[in-house]
Amino acid sequence: MAFGPSDNGDNSRPGLLSDINVTPMVDVMLVLLIIFMVAAPMMTQGLDVDLPKVDAKAMRTDQDLVVLTIKADGQILLDETPLASVDNLDAQVKAVLRAKRTESLFLKADRTVPYGQVAAVMGALREAGVTNVGLVTEPSDRSRSPQ
Repeated sequence: MAFGPSDNGDNSRPGLLSDINVTPMVDVMLVLLIIFMVAAPMMTQGLDVDLPKVDAKAMRTDQDLVVLTIKADGQILLDETPLASVDNLDAQVKAVLRAKRTESLFLKADRTVPYGQVAAVMGALREAGVTNVGLVTEPSDRSRSPQ
């Protein structure tokens, strides 16, 4: 709290100045900024899959994505949930698509997965009624900027 000249013109008695001290708020905001800058890289998530590299433009989407992943060891995951086999894939895909209210599904397959296994999964997706399938890849040259 600071004191300044009084309002009544009498210089004998000083009045109160009511200025807000923003220094503590700025200190707290800077600490929070540092915490988020340190924590943000640790919040990335996903599965470790070596995707094939191709030249294609990136797709933009605003909706919640349904991702089916085939790992190098042949394990199939639906939104990071492991599936036992391709046999029960159609029912689980239908349930997830209905829950997320979408008709799109993205397929991520490791580059070492045999084509026959990818084809079998795509056949099971067709049996489930999924017609809008996007194949996830990586850019062939990461130094080039997307257009």
